[in-house]
Amino acid sequence: MMIADSQVHLWSFRGDGNPWHRMVPAFTADELIAEMDEAGVDRAVVVPPMWMGNDNSQACEAAAKFPDRLAILGRMDLFDPAGAERLPDWTQQSGMLGLRFTMGKPEEQELLKSGGLEWLWSAAEANDLPVMFMLAGSAAETAKIAAAHPNLRLTVDHLDLPGRKVDDEAFGGLQTLLDLAQYENVSVKACTIGAYSSQDYPWPNTSDPLKRVVDAFGPSRVFWGSDLTRLPCTYRQCVTQFTEELDWLSGDDLELVMGRALCDWIGWAY
Repeated sequence: MMIADSQVHLWSFRGDGNPWHRMVPAFTADELIAEMDEAGVDRAVVVPPMWMGNDNSQACEAAAKFPDRLAILGRMDLFDPAGAERLPDWTQQSGMLGLRFTMGKPEEQELLKSGGLEWLWSAAEANDLPVMFMLAGSAAETAKIAAAHPNLRLTVDHLDLPGRKVDDEAFGGLQTLLDLAQYENVSVKACTIGAYSSQDYPWPNTSDPLKRVVDAFGPSRVFWGSDLTRLPCTYRQCVTQFTEELDWLSGDDLELVMGRALCDWIGWAY
């Protein structure tokens, strides 16, 4: 079974970066590949972290060095509509397959909800570029985008679960996400699931919410992921939670969730 991780970060400086992630000054491609090998992960999608700004260069260098192991969904300036002019040639960058954004800041939320990103959705759709985004509780906004741009492939990060919440508080708003399953151009990433539970591995109280997500979206639109540098467990445990501990997920469905569906969605040949 091919295992492809839908979200990892690399960084060359830490600065005032997200304190939820490893407090190390840099995390390199060589370190990532070593951890992937140890955990039995074949491929990973690199999404540059927010504290790296809109610099995709480290990710592109990593993908050029490990072209069979790493691909990228990169960042660009959300507040510059001229960025649309870059998208026809976006995938000419090493390993670049699409776009990924974090929208947690108030000004980013306002831009999302005001319709100020119409230029981005239109240009990504026109150039057949998949878009992943962390919505910070704004999953309902995705419905408007998906309906207006039916050929735009959208992926909601982290099941749109609220950061630093666990158990019922984390999964209480799941129905808003499930309502998006009606849009065939919307998929979801199930990343770092253990971080949303106060229980020990394999976090049994996350099994039912995960099943609800897979039942709603189907296994071809649910992508396992680690968000490796934020894990509350080992990388291998993040894998085996899905491959060994979910008694309702097996066979072809498991293979889709663990990597095939992601690669098909973003156009990463295998």
